[in-house]
Amino acid sequence: MKFRFVGTGDSAQVPRFGCDCPACQRARVLSCHRRGPCGAEIRLDGVRYLLDAGRMDLAESCERERPAAVLLTHYHADHVQGLFHLRWGSGEPIPVHGPKDAHGCADLHKNPGILAFQPGLKPFRPLLLEGIEAIPVPLNHSKPTLGYCISGFNAKLAYLTDTLGLPTETERFLRQWRPDVIVLDATHPASHLEPRNHNNLSMALEIIERLNPGQAWLTHLSHAVDAEAMSAPLPLPPNVSLAHDGLELEL
Repeated sequence: MKFRFVGTGDSAQVPRFGCDCPACQRARVLSCHRRGPCGAEIRLDGVRYLLDAGRMDLAESCERERPAAVLLTHYHADHVQGLFHLRWGSGEPIPVHGPKDAHGCADLHKNPGILAFQPGLKPFRPLLLEGIEAIPVPLNHSKPTLGYCISGFNAKLAYLTDTLGLPTETERFLRQWRPDVIVLDATHPASHLEPRNHNNLSMALEIIERLNPGQAWLTHLSHAVDAEAMSAPLPLPPNVSLAHDGLELEL
């Protein structure tokens, strides 16, 4: 099972429009330091699954390799905006799973095109896909939001973005489920003392310490995190790293 970070940025992305901080200046010059809308993909035996759909070139990538399904964490624009173009394509319907949200995003539910939106997923009830099991878990965000605990080929990965801390029932489940790898929201640097809707670095590291996975990757990162990392090494434990766009994990 291969897991790939398609995007690791927050809603402003990196570089952030109009910003001249060191991280944004670097990203304008070196494309390897750019961060696109947060999302990922899983490949297993030739089957491709998408985790969120915020990239604006989504339809182009799906022409090269059509996904078997899309798993949405929530319906904020930076996580679904790629679907607005994709839906007017042709061919077999593409199943789209996500949280129960009557409002969704704009008219996606009313005019789905080739997108086959499934009824809202129920927390902690496994979704069985070809080769993998995905268990949705509730997260703390301003819209109904789910993380996904994904298992296949004896590997367990918890994908947890966007969130501010973790709901008690979700952390209890994760302690029992014991993921090998955690991918966690760390939007703000530790110096951001009053985060809203997203973890700062200190909160993310506290969650990781409590859950004690073999490896953890931080995602949904803002330009401010990158700027602080440029000024001084971040206090990351040996098993925690910043993810970057295009990073692939072999699970």
